[in-house]
Amino acid sequence: MTKRIAIIGAGPSGLAQLRAFQSAAAKGAEIPEIVCYEKQSDWGGLWNYTWRTGLDEYGEPVHGSMYRYLWSNGPKEGLEFADYSFEEHFGKQIASYPPRAVLFDYIEGRVKRANVRDWIKFSHSVKNVTFDDGHFHVTVKDLPNDSVSTETFDHVIVCSGHFSTPNVPHFEGFDKFPGRVLHAHDFRDAVEFKDQDVLIIGTSYSAEDIGSQCWKYGAKSITVSHRTAAMGFDWPDNWAEVPLLTHMDGKTAHFKDGTSREVDAIILCTGYQHHFPFMEEKLRLRTANRLATADLYKGVAWVDNPDLFYIGMQDQWFTFNMFDAQAWWARDVIMGRIGIPDRAAMKADVEDRIAREDAGEDDYDAIWYQGDYIKELIEETDYPTFDVEGACMAFKEWKANKKKGIMTFRNHGHKSVLTGTMAPKHHTPWKDALDDSLEVYLQN
Repeated sequence: MTKRIAIIGAGPSGLAQLRAFQSAAAKGAEIPEIVCYEKQSDWGGLWNYTWRTGLDEYGEPVHGSMYRYLWSNGPKEGLEFADYSFEEHFGKQIASYPPRAVLFDYIEGRVKRANVRDWIKFSHSVKNVTFDDGHFHVTVKDLPNDSVSTETFDHVIVCSGHFSTPNVPHFEGFDKFPGRVLHAHDFRDAVEFKDQDVLIIGTSYSAEDIGSQCWKYGAKSITVSHRTAAMGFDWPDNWAEVPLLTHMDGKTAHFKDGTSREVDAIILCTGYQHHFPFMEEKLRLRTANRLATADLYKGVAWVDNPDLFYIGMQDQWFTFNMFDAQAWWARDVIMGRIGIPDRAAMKADVEDRIAREDAGEDDYDAIWYQGDYIKELIEETDYPTFDVEGACMAFKEWKANKKKGIMTFRNHGHKSVLTGTMAPKHHTPWKDALDDSLEVYLQN
């Protein structure tokens, strides 16, 4: 009897998994029956931009945290699909930091060519996954038809990501603040904050980038409040970094160092939760946002039930190509090409990965740690080998360029690890590129 596989989510991780199975089929292998459930009406996950926040048209929590003017905050040379280069997709090499619409077009191009759309049930929200009698039982709601059904599968692959459920702290005085308080998850358009004094809580990539977006589109000032340490870049003159907020008194923000300032809006860039309420207790991943995830053998297979897989759950330097490496590996386990050891060996693998991550001293160690992880998975599958060290070097150059100029790093180019071609300089510096549509971006 043919195995049945449920894939939850059709974002970059889920699409990687579909592409992995399609790749095997294209080489003549007999693959399992694949059913992919996607809550949104189109593929792309976070890259499927929506203006909606809060709830969607069916009353479901909005998955997307993508904002209108987002550009890649890392070099595309570190995320390029090993089997589908940017040059192949666009017919030419493009600059190293594409905006949202360009990256979505690239992601979509590969899966359109792979012809996997028929495997996806769109507007289907997974409500419950349980395991008994050797099978998974997946309960799904067909949102447009308002109907619920349950199907049985041999394997489940969770590809729903971990950047959609916001972590929202509370500070005294928020309830009386006369301006807007929002989480990065609900941020959509920096133009909203033109001529405003904006307070950002947090020092994550979203704090760095949303603050930069607000600066680019005309915010009066940016104040970033940090819990532990400042980001320390060479910020523009109207940008300040201060210790953690203690409380609000009307529009006045008070900080731990005793200073205060007036603000018009507050954006919480305070991270996301790994949140899988649809998974039953014994199947639910609980992990910090780190490179070595808890309870996942090889960072992919659930230790207590290795018929269950989670893709893309790590903190990320690499993205699309790491999801591919994981997806190819999970596919080969399911198809019997890779064996799974006993539980003790799987637990030891998890503990070893955590210890090696903890031994790293800085971001550069973390980049190479994740690069080595990707190489390890690729060596066990037929995913195309690529220059992982070259991608690590692109990340290293990116970090150096950010230190030189946080508002100019996107103007630099890097060399493709697939084609060896150097990325051209974009026709417009990032700070001046106010129209970042696909059509305008790709103009010569």
